[in-house]
Amino acid sequence: MFKSINKISILIILCSILSTNIISAEVVEEIDVKGNQRISAETIEMFAEVSINDDLTEKDLNEILKKLYDTNFFDLVSIKISDRTLSITVKENPIIQNINYEGIKSSKILEDIKKNTELRSRSSFNDILLNKDKKKIKNFLKEIGYYFSKVETYIEELEDNKINLSYKINLGEKAKIQKISFIGNKIFKDKKLKGVILSEEYKPWKFLSGKKFLNESMIKYDERLLKNFYLNKGYYNVDVNSSFAKILDNQSFELIFNINANSKLFFGDLKIDLPSDFSKSNYQEVEKFFKKLENEPYSINRIEDIVEKIEKITINEQFESVQANVIENIVSNKINLNFKIEEMERFFIERINIFGNNVTRESVIRNQIEIDEGDPFNQILYAKSLNNIKALNFFENVDGEILDGNEFNTKIININITEKATGEIFAGVGTGTDGSSFSFGIKENNYLGRGVKVDSNLNVSEERIKGKFLVSNPNYKNSDKNLDLSLEATSIDRLGTSGYKSNVTGFSIGTQFEYLDDLKFGLSTRNTIEQIDVDSSASARQKKQDGNYFDSFIGLDFFYDKRNQKYQTTSGFFSNYNVSMPILSDTNTLTNNYNYKIFKELYENNVSTFAFSFQGASSLSSDDIKLSERLYIPGRKLRGFESGKIGPKDGSDFIGGNYVSTINATTTIPKILENVQSVDIVVFADAANIWGVDYDSSLDKSGIRSSVGVGLDWLTPVGPLTFSFAQPITKEPTDIEETFRFNIGTSF
Repeated sequence: MFKSINKISILIILCSILSTNIISAEVVEEIDVKGNQRISAETIEMFAEVSINDDLTEKDLNEILKKLYDTNFFDLVSIKISDRTLSITVKENPIIQNINYEGIKSSKILEDIKKNTELRSRSSFNDILLNKDKKKIKNFLKEIGYYFSKVETYIEELEDNKINLSYKINLGEKAKIQKISFIGNKIFKDKKLKGVILSEEYKPWKFLSGKKFLNESMIKYDERLLKNFYLNKGYYNVDVNSSFAKILDNQSFELIFNINANSKLFFGDLKIDLPSDFSKSNYQEVEKFFKKLENEPYSINRIEDIVEKIEKITINEQFESVQANVIENIVSNKINLNFKIEEMERFFIERINIFGNNVTRESVIRNQIEIDEGDPFNQILYAKSLNNIKALNFFENVDGEILDGNEFNTKIININITEKATGEIFAGVGTGTDGSSFSFGIKENNYLGRGVKVDSNLNVSEERIKGKFLVSNPNYKNSDKNLDLSLEATSIDRLGTSGYKSNVTGFSIGTQFEYLDDLKFGLSTRNTIEQIDVDSSASARQKKQDGNYFDSFIGLDFFYDKRNQKYQTTSGFFSNYNVSMPILSDTNTLTNNYNYKIFKELYENNVSTFAFSFQGASSLSSDDIKLSERLYIPGRKLRGFESGKIGPKDGSDFIGGNYVSTINATTTIPKILENVQSVDIVVFADAANIWGVDYDSSLDKSGIRSSVGVGLDWLTPVGPLTFSFAQPITKEPTDIEETFRFNIGTSF
């Protein structure tokens, strides 16, 4: 009985639903459009996607209403159907005749505002879009530092349902970064972390730097820099929590980064998983590298080294359609990594599109792409191509997407970029025990969008004035080789200490490229005209060198770099040898220079270094080398002695030597003043020798000079201050001591 009742109930409900749909549906025999002025009835019917003989329900009418509103052409729309007539009544939005922007003087800012807003001249006005555009303008101005801007809109009604739209924008003052703070379990001192990020604290004299203003894009970039810094120090699980700015007064903020470093991880078991048809013997070099990394702190730079080695082997073996995935497994304080190489379904690249490069030439970007149209698609090379483009540092954002191609088994690659400013102006001053100095320069890293670097700078110190103009093409004629052309002029005044003054003008042309893994080779030619003026009180042998000289040299440079990173290095070493050989010269001076430096982290937050250097300058034709070619011990390599006042003397003049060698050892002591965020303590030992006087061997004063001491690096509110106290241990009678040394500098 109950089953029969249930069946009857269901039948009644179904009949009710069907009858409702039948009642609400109606066939359209006529369409009546009212209220339209500019837009024709036929166009409105097209927007509504409705036509005669359509069978419309209530749901269909709601869809028509939505479609008409979505066009943004109408302020009001009403729809009804009666007696088989569909009535559409509209009130059109006014047309924007002109859009005016008041209060913006910068053409670049104005261009960016126009690019990011939706309302345009000759388009329909819409209140919703207007509010969205106002919000976009405010957010954009906030991103570039104008946190206190105000945006107001005014509408002027015209005839024929047209309007003029005006934005009145008051930028206000740019928001200044008064203070930068780091909170949380950050491990490292504020001094070190401030050296990682781009943002810097506002100072009244920093009139050139734009990094002192609060900029949301730069803050996001700072967060990435901090995360990469911690990842390279072994802190795999670091959290750089959302930074925030706390307002201090009407124009300035405190920028706060909240960091939780978490525990430090070390490389554990590293292995590579290959497809069955890959020969494992090809990857022996990678497996040897794995052994070296075991128990070392985790580092993303090391991961990149591994991936690069895998890439080279895979490409050389012509395994084209492959991808590499990293499977991570953390056990205690070790991270085990399995690099899994997998063959992919074979696709070919139909087309590579590049979007967003308004300044940079497309050829500059395509030169960084490792795959080409028509090649088999390779995931490893695709990822490397994007990284190559990012490494140019011309773009704010680089994104790629892979789409199915028009042909079977093909892919289309779209690369979207956002360009950024690539020029900079810098200036700085410094003072210390060696005297005062000033520097100024203008640099453009992407000249005319060609990827060419143009750099001009001027450096002035107590003893030297040097100006240089450099043009550098990092990929000359698509050869992957760097080509440099430089013009320079230098004036050196050593009349007070060494009895001469020199003015040198010349030019050089050179190239540099990676010859082997981590080994760069450089070849250059340098041509100079020099005038040497010797003091009247100088010796007769020195006075003979008074006059004009023309010299032409060929230089060779070998740089072997195994550092874990170039900035704030903590492990690894570099070895550099360069030689300058005379081609056409009055003195035929051959100059050799060798530098070696090793870095080691002996314990947490410690960095210890050991360095050795040698310089030699001698004439191939047994002539006396020029006074300006004689060598001096650099002040930074022998503390405890006055710079330039060590070694052989001719009368009262320190004349330098033909040969110089130095040994330096330093180690940081992080436990001293551990809670003082802006200070680092360093202990050092220096030793050096300078010898050889080719024009008079009786003047030679060969002997080991050495010293030990303590140094302090302090990030003061003005700028970085370096201070050292050194005690000489061994010296020669003519050497002049300088126990205390300091230097402080700042940029503008």
